[in-house]
Amino acid sequence: MATVTIYSQEMQEVGEITLSEDVFQIPVKPEILHLSVRAHLAKERAGTVGVKTRGTIRGGGKKPWRQKGTGRARAGSTRSPLWRGGAVVHGPVARNYGFKINKKVRKLAVKMALSSRLAEENLTIVDKITLAEIKTKGFLAVKDALQLKKALIVVSELDNNLRLSARNVPGIDVLNVEAVNTYDILRHPQLILEQGAVERLQERLK
Repeated sequence: MATVTIYSQEMQEVGEITLSEDVFQIPVKPEILHLSVRAHLAKERAGTVGVKTRGTIRGGGKKPWRQKGTGRARAGSTRSPLWRGGAVVHGPVARNYGFKINKKVRKLAVKMALSSRLAEENLTIVDKITLAEIKTKGFLAVKDALQLKKALIVVSELDNNLRLSARNVPGIDVLNVEAVNTYDILRHPQLILEQGAVERLQERLK
């Protein structure tokens, strides 16, 4: 088991915590991480694009001219795909791009992402991050003390003061422990975990 230092939000050492091997020291398999990230991004796609086919476009019910004798090509509708203002053939339709991956695989991918941050020494554990009021300036002081650039902060309970103070700071995201996912961990080079979040993560992922 790995023993990691706990820091205050002023980057002062305040204690130590032992991390579970079953959560923070898992061998990393890139194919599992890749599958989990693909599933996450696919679920985020809107999939609301759509075009009108001959069956759904309005109008065109009347034959434009008689079948024979005009010298023009045969036509049965002004909404033919050949005509301006007509329907679209084989166009995109609304669909759900998401696909399911097993719950065990999804949990395993989160554990691998956490393990990779610990192995790279890009995981910092703090006892608690609190702000007295909603002030970006107040959060920037914490950011500088913890030496954050592009970081994901995971808290045990989402604090409105912290969330609103950090939302305008580029490269910083704050998540509740229940919303932790592989994609957000991997896209932030630095990971900050509150002590309470570590305990709840270990309970959830064991």
